[in-house]
Amino acid sequence: MKITVNPNTEVADAVKEGLKRTGGYCPCRLERIPENKCICQEFKEQMADPDFEGFCHCMLYYKSKE
Repeated sequence: MKITVNPNTEVADAVKEGLKRTGGYCPCRLERIPENKCICQEFKEQMADPDFEGFCHCMLYYKSKE
């Protein structure tokens, strides 16, 4: 498993700016709950899934199977 930041710097920078504005909560989600704090619970569960490969919800991180 390998986790990388989105190589599209425009997307990555926009999400990082959103994280600054929200105090570390996913800027793509309305609720400010612990499960939505970056790295969000949804992506943590996806990282634990050996069959998952892809981006997190906000497209900041990418999990590859390698």
